[in-house]
Amino acid sequence: MKILTVVGARPQFIKAAPVGRALRQAGGDEFMVHTGQHYDHGMSQVFFDELGIPAPQVNLEIGSGHHGWQTGKMLEGIEAILLREKPDWVLVYGDTNSTMAGALAAAKLQIPLAHVEAGLRSYNREMPEEHNRVLTDHCADLLFCPTETAAANLRKEGITQGVHQVGDPMYDAVLQFSEAAEKKSTILQALGLTPKQYSLATLHRPANVDDEAILREILAAFEQSGEKIIFPVHPRTRHSIDRFGIELASAPNIHPIAPLGYLDMLALEKNARVILTDSGGMQKEAYFFQVPCITLREETEWVETLEDGANVLTGADRERILAEFSADKHVSRWADHFGDGHAAETIADLLSRYL
Repeated sequence: MKILTVVGARPQFIKAAPVGRALRQAGGDEFMVHTGQHYDHGMSQVFFDELGIPAPQVNLEIGSGHHGWQTGKMLEGIEAILLREKPDWVLVYGDTNSTMAGALAAAKLQIPLAHVEAGLRSYNREMPEEHNRVLTDHCADLLFCPTETAAANLRKEGITQGVHQVGDPMYDAVLQFSEAAEKKSTILQALGLTPKQYSLATLHRPANVDDEAILREILAAFEQSGEKIIFPVHPRTRHSIDRFGIELASAPNIHPIAPLGYLDMLALEKNARVILTDSGGMQKEAYFFQVPCITLREETEWVETLEDGANVLTGADRERILAEFSADKHVSRWADHFGDGHAAETIADLLSRYL
């Protein structure tokens, strides 16, 4: 069984680590294509190093650009590889332009397509990711849903064939690597942090960081909270901060740092008092570690975290963010929405059986 895997961004590398391992253990032959969507070392290579992911056979090195240009270049490159390699399956993850390009290339060439993290919906069509995930789901032959909510979303759209609720390989990854993070990461000592005496924040979505007024509103909430906030700054966010002339040095409680590898981020997440983010993956990781999360968006695909009281939506509203900061954060319950930690093995088994 030959599987051509398309990845390009940090969350995909994390999910591809346990799935790729399970494919190899099942005797599968994985051919990995890295589109180069994330190309900074701290956003790409460090994940391959830390998670033990074999080097991709091809790196298209597409880089940044407008959505149409970027997706088109990826589609052109992936199509040429598919014609040469003739895989049994194309495997894509999540909702990025890399995902969409891989899905379109497979569909056009009538190569079976499997989508990991199928069925997620924010119902916000202003997000490019929403278009990517919807179109990919409607192209896919096998749809691997992380939760029952995701499977229900597909049923609403009339997608019932090839749908499997398998759990979330990101949960697999956390279970597999959290012990290594405890042993190997020295990030708390390097930053002089005491567990549960700081908050962790990330920002990267265009809606939050490309608009100066919105970005300033969020950062003002961070500053006014008085909380010690560790802030790994995404390259896109750093570019906006520099472009808008925002001086983070004027906020002594905000501690901007460079993007971190996976093990250091796990260590920071696990030991934070609160996590603030617009990342879908970090919402889940906060949930896995039972750390309260404040999501700086007006909607989330991970509604289970809201229902359990582990996560709250504030958008970019300063007063709402501050109110959640000051609230005594108690989570009502932590349920097993995301599987049993063996999603990757289930995915590998299903790919083999359907073939």
